[in-house]
Amino acid sequence: MLEVAYKRRKLWKRCYFGEVIVVSKVVLSYSGGLDTSVCIPILRERYKYDKVITVTVDVGQPQSDLKKAETRAATLSDKHYTIDSKEEFVEQYLFPLIKANGSYEGYTLGQAIARPLIAKKVLEVADREGVSAIAHGCTGKGNDQLRFEAIFRASKYKIRAPMRELNLTRSEEIEYALEQGIDVSTTFEKPYSVDENLWSRSIEGGRLEDPACVPPEDVYKWTTAPTKAETKLQLNLDFKRGVPVSIDGRHSSGLELIRELNEVAGKRGIGRTDLMEDRILGLKAREIYEHPAATVILTAHKDLEALVLTRKERKFKELVDSAWAELAYEGLLEEPLCAALDAFINTTQERVTGSVTMLLHKGLATVRARSSPNALYSEELVSFNDKSLDQRDAEGFSKYHGFQSRAYRKFVKY
Repeated sequence: MLEVAYKRRKLWKRCYFGEVIVVSKVVLSYSGGLDTSVCIPILRERYKYDKVITVTVDVGQPQSDLKKAETRAATLSDKHYTIDSKEEFVEQYLFPLIKANGSYEGYTLGQAIARPLIAKKVLEVADREGVSAIAHGCTGKGNDQLRFEAIFRASKYKIRAPMRELNLTRSEEIEYALEQGIDVSTTFEKPYSVDENLWSRSIEGGRLEDPACVPPEDVYKWTTAPTKAETKLQLNLDFKRGVPVSIDGRHSSGLELIRELNEVAGKRGIGRTDLMEDRILGLKAREIYEHPAATVILTAHKDLEALVLTRKERKFKELVDSAWAELAYEGLLEEPLCAALDAFINTTQERVTGSVTMLLHKGLATVRARSSPNALYSEELVSFNDKSLDQRDAEGFSKYHGFQSRAYRKFVKY
């Protein structure tokens, strides 16, 4: 047999069943941050993969973050993909979320809703590259491991999770990154974990893990402190079939509209959430989020629903929305129940068309007015100065209203 060159990082191996070159490859879902950056040398050293292919999915992160990820990947990985999925993220994920008033315990699901899309794009690269495994940088204490793997485990690939499998702490990761000469922004002084996309920005870790800690102002990036947001803004947000389509009559794509609201609402201190969140595993976690556009859109959307949906629809939809949000939080958008919930939600949204006037000021997004061609409201019928409905007709109704409770009280001694 011919001698096979032993190349950098052991890229080639000899196989004694003929002159066949075997190269073990893994695809890594790559954000460019600390966790996924240290995964690359670990996958080579501990897992013995010859090639590490990184994939960054653009779901609205800042361009500077994408550039940093590409720069680091060029140094650390063997091949890198950056996949633009912003439009798909808005139309296939955020629009359904808006229709469902997506919120889990006050969290607008920004990171949760993005994970299934990112996982699918990573799988597409895995199929193209002919790898044997897929890797992610999630810890064993968080939600994202479950969200990614709900998609990954339906594939033929092995799953590698170095942070979880090696039981690494954040401090150990920082030390390892320094040893490897990996330039990351996370430090011992500011060991925050930050995740951004078009819909939300999350900040956790470090001293923020203490629920009694008041967050320093420098953890926020998208929003001005409400006490310092002096200017106010009134705008009309227009919806068509449950999704926002224009601001003050200016039609734009969903992507452009969300970006604009993030900017104008963020300047007015809108969209900060600091909450104790119940993770899927049962752990309680202190989470901080910024989501200016989400706050404005979801507030307006729910108010418009109150104008056009019946009382029975609204009451039942609250249950449906809650079930939908929990599935989204868990990364289970492929669950058959989710499709069934979407079917009901989409039926209600056929009539959710109209305009909502919002006032943005000092951290509050307040509804000032609303209108819709499908409104169930009648100014004439509800007016105290109108006789279209004879008030005397309500007397018969009132006689039976509370009938059973009155009967019950006859037999109860207080």
